Amino acid sequence: MIRLPDGDGTLRPYHPRPAPAAHAPGDAAGTAEPLVSRTVLAAAHVVADPLADTTPDGPAAVDWDATLAFRRHLWSHGLGVAEAMDTAQRGMGLDWPTAAELIRRSAAEARAVGGHLACGAGTDQLPAAGGTLEQVRAAYEEQLALVEGAGAQAILMASRALAARARGPEDYAEVYGHVLRQAAEPVILHWLGPMFDPALTGYWGSADLDAATETFLAVIAEHSDKVDGVKVSLLDAGRETALRRRLPDGVRCYTGDDFHYPELIAGDERGFSHALLGVFDPLGPLAAEAVRVLDTGDTAGFRALLDPSVPLARHLFQSPTRYYKTGVVLLAWLAGHQEHFTMVGGLQSARSLPHLARAYELADGLGLFPDPERAETRMRRLLALHGVDA
Repeated sequence: MIRLPDGDGTLRPYHPRPAPAAHAPGDAAGTAEPLVSRTVLAAAHVVADPLADTTPDGPAAVDWDATLAFRRHLWSHGLGVAEAMDTAQRGMGLDWPTAAELIRRSAAEARAVGGHLACGAGTDQLPAAGGTLEQVRAAYEEQLALVEGAGAQAILMASRALAARARGPEDYAEVYGHVLRQAAEPVILHWLGPMFDPALTGYWGSADLDAATETFLAVIAEHSDKVDGVKVSLLDAGRETALRRRLPDGVRCYTGDDFHYPELIAGDERGFSHALLGVFDPLGPLAAEAVRVLDTGDTAGFRALLDPSVPLARHLFQSPTRYYKTGVVLLAWLAGHQEHFTMVGGLQSARSLPHLARAYELADGLGLFPDPERAETRMRRLLALHGVDA
């Protein structure tokens, strides 16, 4: 029994799962057979170097061995990896030079094991304010060239710099059109909502999501030969479904909705979403198992496996949503994928102890920990560090 703190300052008893987890990691030396019915990308976190002498606003210090080992873990289950994205603390501790090195290293690792890799190309080498649209275009081009040069698929990330400089929808159309024409292969366009990054409020030229959707769809329609798919992270299942039904033929929808992913991936009689999700970082083995069931045509079995994970996802991504990475890294530590709970930028402090305790409880209830005793021991250690008699 372990006592976990609630938000009101009280401690309540919790009895951890005693049996080995049902969804333990597989053999990270290779990759499983690919998933068939859906393309599934897990946006992966980075493992910080806890011994580096750095500061929250200094260059990121990454434990490369542990970071790449986690990618091999995801590939070992047949999942793809979305690299250098929001989950990797892009723009929240992971600076562009380190992200560029991460992309190069992950691309080499993907070639070695035959893993599917897509990488974020953005404009975060630019300052938050000032500059011109020409500089935004050039920044996108630089990052796109690096991703494609590494042999990975590009994900054009939403740009804080563009959001700060654009005067209206026409500026988005001009910048994205210019960059898409430079792409050697079809890319994934990423629409990240302001709940994930407040600096992206009004993206596509309007705070009115209906108007923004029209601009987004117009860009896709004009350059559909250069768009493999779109990742939509607005946490609005109805809006995503409506947008999905209006995409040109051949352009896929990758759900980025960490609240409604089971129903969106399952789909309906008019289509379905593929997935590019941060929540599949901690849920990787379970998600892969569920999609393999879906591959057989068993939608009910897929939902039976994945639906119970939604309370954990909603907890991790609760407001302020952008701090979900803290819970993701906590679960990676508890599951044994890294030896510490330290994050680049000091982001391990971004969630409260009661929040982290609840994340542990929900993940343990799902059987996400390969070694529940190790997870309990580590959780006790974290509680003791905060002065809680566990």
